[in-house]
Amino acid sequence: MKTLEETRHRGFEETLLSARETLVMSEILKLALDSFKANKTRFALTALGMVIGTASVILVVTIGMTGKRFVQQSIEKVGTNMVELEYAGGGATPSERVVYNDYLTVEDEKIVDQEVPGVIYSSPVLAMHDRINFGGGVAKDTLVLGVSPDYQQIRNLIVTDGRFFDQTDDATHLHCAVVTQKFADERYGNDDAAVGQNFQIQGIPFTIVGVFREAVTDFGESEIAAETVLIPYSVARYFTGTEAVNQIYFSMRNMSEVPDAAKEIVRIVHARHRPNSVYVAQTLAALITTAGEIANILTAVLVLVAAVTLAVGGVGIMNIMLANVRSRIREIGIRKALGATYREIQLQFLSEAVIISLTGGVVGTLVGLMIPLSVRFFTNYAVPFSWLSVLIALTSATAVGVVFGTVPATRAAQMDPVEALKYE
Repeated sequence: MKTLEETRHRGFEETLLSARETLVMSEILKLALDSFKANKTRFALTALGMVIGTASVILVVTIGMTGKRFVQQSIEKVGTNMVELEYAGGGATPSERVVYNDYLTVEDEKIVDQEVPGVIYSSPVLAMHDRINFGGGVAKDTLVLGVSPDYQQIRNLIVTDGRFFDQTDDATHLHCAVVTQKFADERYGNDDAAVGQNFQIQGIPFTIVGVFREAVTDFGESEIAAETVLIPYSVARYFTGTEAVNQIYFSMRNMSEVPDAAKEIVRIVHARHRPNSVYVAQTLAALITTAGEIANILTAVLVLVAAVTLAVGGVGIMNIMLANVRSRIREIGIRKALGATYREIQLQFLSEAVIISLTGGVVGTLVGLMIPLSVRFFTNYAVPFSWLSVLIALTSATAVGVVFGTVPATRAAQMDPVEALKYE
């Protein structure tokens, strides 16, 4: 029976203690809020540093994510779904090497199209050069590429005037060409004037049916030069008298298929040629991964820089709280004389520091989110933002309040009540 009574008494004491602690915490928060109401200007100015700091963190992350998306989209325009296959040597004995090379052929392209289900476009690339007359006695060494009509989709080429040659042109061996904007400007003055004009490649007349440009800067990955002429592969092969091609381009359904497809393409082509021949498949997957990693590192560095602003705001909070402690010495003495404990005094001033910091953090978060959301609302560009950055900003603001508020709170809690009451 005695044991049961002791258990009940212990439970009552714990309940009473819990209630008292809840009451004390509510009083502490009320005192903190009363202090802010009495010094609104000082509170607002102190919180301003945290507003700037947290807004900076969110904006820096937003800018980093926007830059990362821009770079990745730019690379995607070059062709992230693309696999470039080329002959890297081998396959011939030293005596054969003068007259023999195990180059790729159009048959390799056809077999890959049949055996790799993810391929949606493919094109051979046959490169050659010719001295083309640009008028005024000027002749330039110009790159001529023999490609298939699918080359436009594979390389994301934009036709600025006219059209790209089609399957009918390729099948009928039509002597047509699509030229770069620089070629059109230098030879004919502008894109529109170039369409329909004739010029000669190795003495054979070709008609310009279109003018093109690349969708984006190619990061040095393009085989297209500033002055390049594209002609149907079926016509270009007659200039070389061989079925051999320099590269074969394949475009997959989606980027996730590219790594496995590249390996499979190399395996299929290698099986059709001599065992010692070497074929290399290149993709932009590594480039896009590297670009993402660089963007993440730069964002992390900028977040650390923005964190300096939070630290500066924290120093401001500490200075204001130290001044606040000095101005309220008699209040601290009275509270201690009335029974306030070390913990209660410390919590009071620490709560004030955290509330200042967290209030500034909340306002700064709203300001930081307002800018990307406004861009989304008023423009067609969906600026990315991260809820993780919001969590980081608010957590950092709370941590700053705790860290920089501890010194003033501890100093207030350590005051001698007798000395504090005598303070004038």
